[in-house]
Amino acid sequence: MIRILLLDDHAIVRSGYRRLVDAEPDMRVMAEAATVDEAYAAARDIALDVAMVDLSLRGASGIEAIRRILARAPGIRVLVLSMHDSPGFVTQAFRAGAVGYLTKSSDPGELIGAIRQVAGGRRVLSPDVAQALANAAIEKDDVLSRLTPREFEVLRMAASGESPPRIASQMHLSHKTVLNHLSAVRQKLDTESDFSLLRLAARHGLVELPTPSSLPC
Repeated sequence: MIRILLLDDHAIVRSGYRRLVDAEPDMRVMAEAATVDEAYAAARDIALDVAMVDLSLRGASGIEAIRRILARAPGIRVLVLSMHDSPGFVTQAFRAGAVGYLTKSSDPGELIGAIRQVAGGRRVLSPDVAQALANAAIEKDDVLSRLTPREFEVLRMAASGESPPRIASQMHLSHKTVLNHLSAVRQKLDTESDFSLLRLAARHGLVELPTPSSLPC
């Protein structure tokens, strides 16, 4: 039996995954989580084989969840299920310890097959993710690969408007450590201002900048 943790901050999404997974004779959802802290607690208290992790969570993201889950239970295999197919997210998820990455546009059969492959220790990529990585390699446009997973997470949260104290609280870090990470990010990405850092983050899919039509009149 493949014992599974679902981490997604939308209850209706988790419900859909649970119905799909529990219909299989060799799989069972053992725990659900909406936050990184809840996922960490489940990994601490329950025997699990696979964690299905969304990256877009409120507060700290799935990148931080992967790191914390595996720090507690290194034997768990992490399968990312995300709306993001940008190379930056994919690269950082694997660096954090994931062994599979599917976009949420993948069909149910592909997901079930990926769970079995990941449980067996095999690496899995959905076709759209593999194509995005190939394109980035050809165009040499994956500058976010210069960052560590923790630096990537600090950048994502800062670009989303979180303050350093809030980032420190969400990631269980000191305020000084967060500032050091932000300094390292600016240096590695060669950005001279917060605005240029925000533009780079938007270009690589970490955040969306408002368009003129979306601004209030």
